Amino acid sequence: MSAVAPSVSPAGGLRRAPKNRAFGVVVAAASVPMFMATLDNLVMTNALPVLHRDLGASVEQLQWFVNAYTLVFAGTILLASALGDRFGRRTVFAIGIAVFGLGSVFAALSTDPSQLIAARAVQGLGAAGIMPLSLALLSAGVAPARRPLAIGIWGGVSGLGVAVGPLVGGAIMEGWNWQSIFWLNVPIAILAIPFALWALRNDRGARLPIDIVGGLLIAPSVILFVHAIVRANDDGWGSAGIILELIAGGALLALFVLWQTRTAAPLIPLRLFRDRSFTVTNVAGFGFSFGTFGAIFLLIQYMQVVLGATPWEAAVRTTPWTLAPMIVAPLAGFIAPRVGTRVLMVTGLVLEAIALLWIAAIMDLDTSYASMVPSFIIAGVGMGLIFAPSATALLATLGIVDHAKASGVNATVREIGLALGTAVITAIFLGAGGELVPDLYVEAARPAILVGGLVLVATAVTALWLPAGRGTPASVSPDLDGSAAADLDPVGARVDR
Repeated sequence: MSAVAPSVSPAGGLRRAPKNRAFGVVVAAASVPMFMATLDNLVMTNALPVLHRDLGASVEQLQWFVNAYTLVFAGTILLASALGDRFGRRTVFAIGIAVFGLGSVFAALSTDPSQLIAARAVQGLGAAGIMPLSLALLSAGVAPARRPLAIGIWGGVSGLGVAVGPLVGGAIMEGWNWQSIFWLNVPIAILAIPFALWALRNDRGARLPIDIVGGLLIAPSVILFVHAIVRANDDGWGSAGIILELIAGGALLALFVLWQTRTAAPLIPLRLFRDRSFTVTNVAGFGFSFGTFGAIFLLIQYMQVVLGATPWEAAVRTTPWTLAPMIVAPLAGFIAPRVGTRVLMVTGLVLEAIALLWIAAIMDLDTSYASMVPSFIIAGVGMGLIFAPSATALLATLGIVDHAKASGVNATVREIGLALGTAVITAIFLGAGGELVPDLYVEAARPAILVGGLVLVATAVTALWLPAGRGTPASVSPDLDGSAAADLDPVGARVDR
């Protein structure tokens, strides 16, 4: 790919696109805001027992401190991806960073559980403009030959966010207060916005109308499903309210799929699911998030409630798990073109399943930390083997013009998996009589984490249907006709600076 490529101006004439920034600059500009959003997926886990005490939050509200973020995130990602295609991916990316920063300010100023839940929802809205577009901007900003390495580094940074989330949360809780968890995001956002505007090209996808109807169908569908699961233990699975929520969620989902087949500019182009790599990667992403992060939600609290660790001690004890992806993910991204994404992803899922089943088997009131370390290391290596190869497999046979929507679909699926996993595994925990006291916690946590491990076993089996995944990602979409291709730069995306 040449340093300067022709692009299409709004008036239809050709003009010179900007010179591409250095590889490291593009990777940093796309990855740092994504790190901030990823960090906030788990940064609160160590603070949950403190929030239970300081704000008087119930176990159900503790779930919503996590789910308010992930549900709004999942419900609006597709719309944010479409807005990026229409108005410029860098533009929407920068707006997402700003909204995330404002949500962090509101969260830090919250004085009761309802305010904090609302602020977390605002953060989720901002994250929806960050996560999928970061991968699309990165993929378009580097040469195809270096794309697997860039995605590997991006996966490593994502892994770092997962790694240091509990660690940062624990450190802050030990030295300051829970509000500082959110103040930390503000300077990052302030610095990241001008950096992204300078370093990244303002790529666009096809300039099509925004599918507002699709967005209004999918967002409440996701929220209704998860809300029903969260409430089911209190209200009863056979209660009229729960049944109505599940029926309404299913009906909205069916209407969304029907609408996507009829609208000229769908949020999810269903043709993407004809690609086996894309489809199986999304199934694997859902299962991985469902099983892994639902279990982590319980495990971090187990360290404190049962084993008596402080927030900082709990974070340090889980570092064999959480720091491993930072090292393994870039290596996995580097070797993926040689050994194939399928081998790495299946291996990662199997290792993750082994680790959770191991933890469920040994978890007790007096379990020693040393006996848990091997399972943590296995889980961390498994997680690192999934991050980068899944991003590579997702985009492997798609052109750059589809990358934003494809990334949006995958991010939505993974966040729905995280939200449902947290809700279902917590529902199992509560259904087994779980409470935030040692003996009742252990007896209920074992079957919940066991379910997470079994979900990962099923996901590993599903991942066997992935293509081998050797080689580099495609640079031209096979779905583009000649007229569409004429409007694109050499990597398949409109460029606006």
